[in-house]
Amino acid sequence: MTDITPLNPIHAPFFGFAGVAFAMILSATGAAYGTAKAGIAIAGVGTFAPHLIMKSLISVIMSGIIAVYGLVIAVLIAGSLSPQKSYSLFSGVVHLAAGLSVGFSGLAAGYAIGIVGNAGVRAFLTQPKIYVGMVLVLIFAEVLGLYGLIVGLILNTKTSG
Repeated sequence: MTDITPLNPIHAPFFGFAGVAFAMILSATGAAYGTAKAGIAIAGVGTFAPHLIMKSLISVIMSGIIAVYGLVIAVLIAGSLSPQKSYSLFSGVVHLAAGLSVGFSGLAAGYAIGIVGNAGVRAFLTQPKIYVGMVLVLIFAEVLGLYGLIVGLILNTKTSG
């Protein structure tokens, strides 16, 4: 590492690593919650109508994608961290903001997907016409996580060059 200066303090990489951790932990928590909440309903529907299980899995798949958003930004941030390169306090705080943006939006999206997936699958059991509406609401819930990823990617570009 190069010289320690007020703009490149020794503790600056801590913020970058915190951004990596927050992106993964929070987005994976959202994905886990969404998967568990929707999975409970799918298991319940499967006991009454096993032929509906495959169509009902969409909420679980969408929940898993939320964790991928966190993984993408965590890998990008981690690629900027190296003991041989200088790392500024600005980069650390920006990377923390990027990780928090993706993490919290992933947590919110996973929560929304879980609630909508649970209620939607149960309603789909009794009324098949609700499927298209359920998928549309799930897409809008998924987009919340995508917005956080977009903001995180934009923030991450502010530290390069």
